[in-house]
Amino acid sequence: CAEQTLTQLTKETELCTQAVLFKIDGKGDWFYLEEPLPSKFARLFSSILYQVDGEYFLITPAEKLKVEVVDHPLVIVDYLRGNEAGMEVVTSLGIVHKISGIQDFDIKDEEITLTLERENTAKLGRACYYRFINEYILVDN
Repeated sequence: CAEQTLTQLTKETELCTQAVLFKIDGKGDWFYLEEPLPSKFARLFSSILYQVDGEYFLITPAEKLKVEVVDHPLVIVDYLRGNEAGMEVVTSLGIVHKISGIQDFDIKDEEITLTLERENTAKLGRACYYRFINEYILVDN
């Protein structure tokens, strides 16, 4: 029932405007009308950010706004090694996301990414990327 409501919300809510008012740059920084958005507002808006058919939107039951995303909307700056209960990742906005484990990461030569709730993608920030490579990818002979 909740999934059906989510699908209705993302597909049926009309766009308020064709203009792109929000932008998220390659570092995960948010902008509103080309001005930096304070992190407390970015955190708030990230809770209503959805990826729908490869595009990003801020969606409420009454409104839907396009968001321009340069790379990935979220940047992971830290992760906490998990146990059998999973692991946690922390975004540059300071939001903690629980994931089931290392198998959730999409590992490519140029980046390591993760799909989180509402189909939002996140990439490992530079320092986190190298830490991840050292801990999980490189193997001592």
